[in-house]
Amino acid sequence: MASSELTSSQPSRPPRPNIAFRQLRGQRSPAEFAAVVRRAAREIDERVSCDARYIGRVEAGEIRCPNYAYERVFLHMFPGRTLTDLGFAPRSSVRGRQARAEDDAPLARTTCPAHATSETPGAHEPYDPLNPQDPYDPCDAYGTAQNDENHEESDVLRRAFMTGGGATVAAASLSPLGLAHDAAAAGRPHRRVGGREADALEQAVRRIRLLDDRHGADGLYRRAAAPLRAAYALLDAGTTRQATGDRLHAGAGELAISVGWLAHDSGRFDDARSHYAEALATARMAGDPALEAHAFCNTSFLARDAGRPREAVRAAQAAQRVARTLGSPRLMSLLALREAGGWAGLADRTGCEQALARAQAFFQRGRSEPDPEWMSFYGEAELEVLEAQCWSTLGNWQRAARHAGRAAQLQDPHFTRNIALYTAQLADDLARGGRPDEAAAAGMRVLDLLDLVQSSRVQTMLAGTARVLLPHRRASGVSAFLERHATAPRAV
Repeated sequence: MASSELTSSQPSRPPRPNIAFRQLRGQRSPAEFAAVVRRAAREIDERVSCDARYIGRVEAGEIRCPNYAYERVFLHMFPGRTLTDLGFAPRSSVRGRQARAEDDAPLARTTCPAHATSETPGAHEPYDPLNPQDPYDPCDAYGTAQNDENHEESDVLRRAFMTGGGATVAAASLSPLGLAHDAAAAGRPHRRVGGREADALEQAVRRIRLLDDRHGADGLYRRAAAPLRAAYALLDAGTTRQATGDRLHAGAGELAISVGWLAHDSGRFDDARSHYAEALATARMAGDPALEAHAFCNTSFLARDAGRPREAVRAAQAAQRVARTLGSPRLMSLLALREAGGWAGLADRTGCEQALARAQAFFQRGRSEPDPEWMSFYGEAELEVLEAQCWSTLGNWQRAARHAGRAAQLQDPHFTRNIALYTAQLADDLARGGRPDEAAAAGMRVLDLLDLVQSSRVQTMLAGTARVLLPHRRASGVSAFLERHATAPRAV
């Protein structure tokens, strides 16, 4: 095998201390820092058994690359940094050595590496001993095609590419250069991808949306980066059929938008803008008006949130020009709402009301066959909350609260994240409209949902509501809300 030819016996080197990680610990003891790690894990529904010994092994360089669970926790604790920034070796380099060693090994490994003394050889095994109560099987660090419905978000994202997709797609989903490396190492051209890969890509997009609906973006964004890179690797691999190529372009573009939304909703606006631009370029290269309209739609929403209302208007208008040929009144309704949000940001009440009227008119035409699949979130509740946001931006708090309250009542219980968002909007509108007791009650309902939802957007809105309510702490329920909000976990 080509990989065996690359193997050369190298003398074992002593571990190199991880100075960067030690500096991040600061003045805290290893035990204190381990407690911080465990608390951060709970914030993203992760399960790690971190203790002072583990921290010591990391700092000593014995653990050159953490397993996936610890990776997610560390990146959650230190947003904006990579594993390399934290002093770890790239996962691909560590995994590569193990893969070559296993090629030369006479016998297959039969015991679960969870009981091994070090993470270093495989860079994917948990340090924690196997816990029979733990639903996340440490022997399944890479996942298998037969086990695609059971575990955490990261496994779901990876397995969405692996189910029915073959070894090449599985490799691509686990490594940014999976396809290209596989072809180069084998010394032959890589095989062209087909319908199974397109199916897996489309399934990945659906699962990301489902997880976002249920849990919010904060715990998902970083985990979705590898599937996105794998998607664009599939495009480079080529296809034998034009129809399959079109599906792959559409799937990659939709995945870029989904990952962009995860960045957008978790407050990473620059990352979101980049992903949306990538989707827009993909749409134009493929001549896909539906994908182009979707990319413009999200670009408009991002521009509104980033304080660029004129760009929000223009992007929404561009989306409407593209979408007119698609035959979906519901899509035109949503795009009109995006435009209305931009006009509200410009304090143009007339323009906002005209766009809202168009949105209502299109919405009343009902659903139709051409409605895009990604618009499953858009119903009467979403229409109400987007109108509430327009009136809130224009300073009409009473009208905004009325629409936000209606949105929270109408929302399907399946969309947990949206219920939290709509209720947070209601709380803020009530607080700014001079109804502190009702605002505090709504805020309490949002806090109840934060155990299920990780969304920086929701937490930011709730923090704004708390600031508005501070002068009213003597009002009924306000003090209790402020105290509970002050002790609630925060997104790091």
